[in-house]
Amino acid sequence: MNWVTHEVTNQVPELGDYNLYASDTALQEGVIREGGQAHREALLHYGGRLGLKETFALGHDANRYRPELETHDRLGHRVDRVRFHPAWHRLMRMAFLQGMHCSAWSAPGPGAQVARAAAYLMHGQVEAGTLCPATMTSAAIPLLQKEEWFESVRAYLYGLQYDERDAPLSRKTSMMVGMGMTEKQGGSDLRGNTTRAEPLGQPGRGQPYRLVGHKWFLSSPMSDAHLVLARHGQDYSCFYVPRWLDDGSKNPVHIQRLKNKLGNASNASVEVEFLDATGVLVGEEGRGIPTLVEMAAYTRLDCVLGSAALLRQAVVQALHHARHRIAFGHPLIRQPLMQSVLMDLVLESEAATALALRLARAFDPSDDLVDQAYRRILTPAAKFWVCKRAIEATAECMEVWGGNGYIEDGPMARLYREAPVNSIWEGSGNVMCLDVLRALKRHPEQAQALFSSLESDSADEPVLAERLRHLRSLLALSGPDLEAAGRYVAQELVLLVQAGLLRRHAPQGLADAFVQSRYKGAGGRVYGLATSPSALNSVLERAWPV
Repeated sequence: MNWVTHEVTNQVPELGDYNLYASDTALQEGVIREGGQAHREALLHYGGRLGLKETFALGHDANRYRPELETHDRLGHRVDRVRFHPAWHRLMRMAFLQGMHCSAWSAPGPGAQVARAAAYLMHGQVEAGTLCPATMTSAAIPLLQKEEWFESVRAYLYGLQYDERDAPLSRKTSMMVGMGMTEKQGGSDLRGNTTRAEPLGQPGRGQPYRLVGHKWFLSSPMSDAHLVLARHGQDYSCFYVPRWLDDGSKNPVHIQRLKNKLGNASNASVEVEFLDATGVLVGEEGRGIPTLVEMAAYTRLDCVLGSAALLRQAVVQALHHARHRIAFGHPLIRQPLMQSVLMDLVLESEAATALALRLARAFDPSDDLVDQAYRRILTPAAKFWVCKRAIEATAECMEVWGGNGYIEDGPMARLYREAPVNSIWEGSGNVMCLDVLRALKRHPEQAQALFSSLESDSADEPVLAERLRHLRSLLALSGPDLEAAGRYVAQELVLLVQAGLLRRHAPQGLADAFVQSRYKGAGGRVYGLATSPSALNSVLERAWPV
């Protein structure tokens, strides 16, 4: 008897074995436009490696098999070690060989930040947890470069051979640096921190201190060192806390437990206690918070890049699904309401990519006031807006898949669970918006340069010019009234910049659709898209070429 009950049909083939760079027109154009064209071949090569089905499988395994904490070895010795699945280490090797942890500093020059950003944006489409150690290490380098002892760690920071061994630095080929600021009682309010630091001898920059206290969140726990905020007297300073001491003993930083996170499952986050741990003071004494805020500017850029990556992969998966899935006699992508949904998602993704790459260019050395404004004012605004939009957009992309999207076997559930983290880490939405308001006030020359640029971009589009005038009038408020409007200020800044970038650099049909949908509709959460079929098809084809 034949017990075959049905034939499997109308299931979408798994996406893989494609080049993440060659298939992304917006990314390629952005890299050229922002000065990273010299890195084209390296990015093409990396995009090809990342797009292999085998690499996507590594991303799946690294998240399915979560890190495990080993506090003691079998003999009872304290080891405070986190074990990762082999897939994690393979992905980390890829990131290190690409230089995502150091290339902007080890090989500086025009386009260095843009090329790193492009690699980061592609890597994050395959696996996001491995971005964290690369981000923290890269962001730590410009701080450590200012220290007299930097040469002793330079070769390890710039090493391209990932070394997962838990061993003293002298026995390794490369290193990673993590960060620890947040405590139970303080959260984003760093002045509530209670971890104490006492000098072991002469106090001051470059001198050793003894740390006692805790951190509620410590990133990348197997890093070879962490930058930690601690209090001494009434001041807060930044300390370089190595995992291993010069005598070969383990620094007494005890891991209490792993965080059981919603997403970002491949990457370990931990709670720790410092039991007379040794740390070296970094930066000016008493300026620990400004020192770590400087580092946070780079990590926030990476949050924008990471969210743009998740958004791009979710949109690609949605387009791929819609082209293959038949419903009611027609492919989903040929059905008008689905076309409207996909068009909106493509606009969001291209605008995020364009903004992220423009921000990356601003992080290359520049005396231009607009570049400085992008770096200081627009980065927190972009972190607020792009990271928030990625959450909503990945949910919409998951819904394109229907019930299949909600199943953990496929990619959409992981993308959705991953999306909120960039909005929360390195400063949540309200913290970012308040930072935007502070930056506008503290840097009036940069603010004026940014608004002059927006005026030029908006001069020939009345609706943009009107929104810009309204934003200016809003900034005339003060005190609680202005603070209460912080989210709206950040949103309007980002949308105006995105509209300007797309109107200058994207196809006219795409740019017009962005302005029309974001500014000329009836408002609310559903954007209206009155777009001609030819314009719509060209935008969808640009986003994911057949």
